[in-house]
Amino acid sequence: MGTGIETGIDYNALIDSEAAAFLESAARYLKPEDVEMLKLAFQVSREAHEGQTRKSGEPYITHPLAVATMLTDWRLDVQGLAAALLHDVLEDTGVTKPTLIEKFGKIVADLVDGLSKLERLEYQTKEDAQAESFRKMVLAMARDIRVIIVKLADRLHNMRTLDSMREDKRRRIALETLEIYAPIANRIGLNKVYRELQDLAFKHLHPHRYSVLSRAVRAARGNRREVVNKILLAVSQRLVQSNIEATIKGREKNLYSIYKKMQEKHLSFSEVLDIYGFRVVVNDIPAAYLALGALHSLYKPIPGKFKDYIAIPKGNGYQSLHTTLFGPYGTPVEMQIRTREMHNVAEAGVASHWMYKSGEGVNTAQQRTHQWLQKLLDMQEESDDAVEFLEHIKIDLFPDEVYVFTPKGKIMVLPQGSTPVDFAYAVHTDVGHRCIAARVNHALVPLRSALRNGDTVEIITSTQAKPNPSWLAFVQSGRARSGIRNYLKSLQREEAVALGEKLLRQAVGALASTPLAVSDELRAEYLAAYGEKMHGFDDALAEIGAGKLLPIVVARRMLELAGERLGEGVRVGPITIRGNEAGMVQLSSCCNPLPGDDILGVITKGQGLVIHRVSCPNARRADPDKLLEVNWEAQRDRMFGVTVGVLSRNERGALADIATAISQASANIESADTQDSSRDGDSLFNIHFRLQVEGVEHLERVLAAVRQLAVVQRVERK
Repeated sequence: MGTGIETGIDYNALIDSEAAAFLESAARYLKPEDVEMLKLAFQVSREAHEGQTRKSGEPYITHPLAVATMLTDWRLDVQGLAAALLHDVLEDTGVTKPTLIEKFGKIVADLVDGLSKLERLEYQTKEDAQAESFRKMVLAMARDIRVIIVKLADRLHNMRTLDSMREDKRRRIALETLEIYAPIANRIGLNKVYRELQDLAFKHLHPHRYSVLSRAVRAARGNRREVVNKILLAVSQRLVQSNIEATIKGREKNLYSIYKKMQEKHLSFSEVLDIYGFRVVVNDIPAAYLALGALHSLYKPIPGKFKDYIAIPKGNGYQSLHTTLFGPYGTPVEMQIRTREMHNVAEAGVASHWMYKSGEGVNTAQQRTHQWLQKLLDMQEESDDAVEFLEHIKIDLFPDEVYVFTPKGKIMVLPQGSTPVDFAYAVHTDVGHRCIAARVNHALVPLRSALRNGDTVEIITSTQAKPNPSWLAFVQSGRARSGIRNYLKSLQREEAVALGEKLLRQAVGALASTPLAVSDELRAEYLAAYGEKMHGFDDALAEIGAGKLLPIVVARRMLELAGERLGEGVRVGPITIRGNEAGMVQLSSCCNPLPGDDILGVITKGQGLVIHRVSCPNARRADPDKLLEVNWEAQRDRMFGVTVGVLSRNERGALADIATAISQASANIESADTQDSSRDGDSLFNIHFRLQVEGVEHLERVLAAVRQLAVVQRVERK
């Protein structure tokens, strides 16, 4: 490793010095035997990364060492620190997990494994690989919260040293940080990390805006120092007069939050008056409320700007009283009032368990983080793939929250803009599935209504109810979105299995020389011979129903396995449809088949059985092996869509007369599209009606009624 040739830096000496400082910092709160374990972890990591450098040219070991040193400030335990030192050895070096287990134990090895990315060779795109790596990290995080603590320290150090990366990579990492890692830091209560990650991401995504805004803030510090000092003095004196012992600090908003406020409210920097706020830290909860009263008697509170996060904590365990006051010169003054314990949790979140623990109690932040992680596990089970899971997580990390009550007074924390459907899924997935209506504050409201802080929500359910796909357009929580999608997918699968069963039975019946039952033994034989990636025969049926497997092919294979002689010149008999099936039986939009039309089915991959009119050109071009004869069932209970073209003279009231004739023939008009078709001096227009009719006979009656009108020159089915 030696000396950096270009820089003249003695890296060995530098690393030794930084390692000594790290061990000294760890020794302040760890046992001597724990420090020895960290020495070994550092040695293993240093040897494993020998010869590897960062983009900056520094030896790679400087990165895990910096991450581990950062974590000593949070007083992370020895296993977490060892994992921090070793967090890249599985991914980037020849060290194996069994080696880590042997040297440091299974817990440390599992932590390191949870922090390692997956091999990208398995995935088709970088997005798939990133999403799968994130899913792996979340699952490890749910088992052990130290995984995300170390990962956030790792990301923070990477963001601090991002300048040496290519611009496109800087932007990609910064965006990922802003969308995922900063919100996670906020969600688990690591407030300082959250603010710094936001500012660093802002710096690399918008370097010019960052530079201009940081200069403006530095200039404003001097301009506003007099106002800030005046407020600090007045607040201190008022609290002393009220016999309240407190620590008062001014705090400056981070650059990214100022930038977001300017963007969202279309303000210039000079119009953002509340760049500075004040934090009052008191000894206990009664003192916090006394301090609030004292401050409200000093400066007038701004209506609607008071929030009590002590009585109703935020989802990450954060507790404080927030109020905004009219300060000197009309300046709005933000105040946060909290106890010392609340302050510790507000700054360190779940890390406060290690930083400030007295005994083995679990703090509020940890309890809420555990609940959140359990929700992530539930969503993970319901998501089909990692990309979908990552999408749900991003929704759930949205920072703003709304606090509502169950009828029994339990507080539920939901994303801003949530609806009664989000609330129902937050209570339980089954409640969401069976939701049919909701009462908010004892009044019935539409299910898409946005909930507000303090609302009491009651869900009305029915055992016959099921999720509506339209809910996906307005739900806000990842849990609700995941639950609805998962239900719809399972419903679609059930339909595919049922259709596959019907198609296979017909194919076997057509091919078998003698009647043959598709027994469980025959199904098992088929799976053993052809179902390598299938978990059961329902998978084969679902693929048949979805058009991914041809029923004739599966039938032939099964009959060969059964030793049956295949019939000669046989063909599959007609399948009967009602026309109101959903999912895996669809009426083609290219020819709009109606009951009474001669029809056929085309087995289409991903869509199942698509029904066409026999005369449809698209059906004629289909693979003959994928065609099936189809008949209409005699009894039907729905209307069918069809397009009708009408050429009419452009006279006053013509359109109304045509619409009346259609309506009197008991057809529904879904839409009408008109187009000028004048020619040779005649004023004409073409109308394309989208109608709902019962079948071909009903359509003929409608067309006959329209033809009788004097203004109509031509009418035809499209």
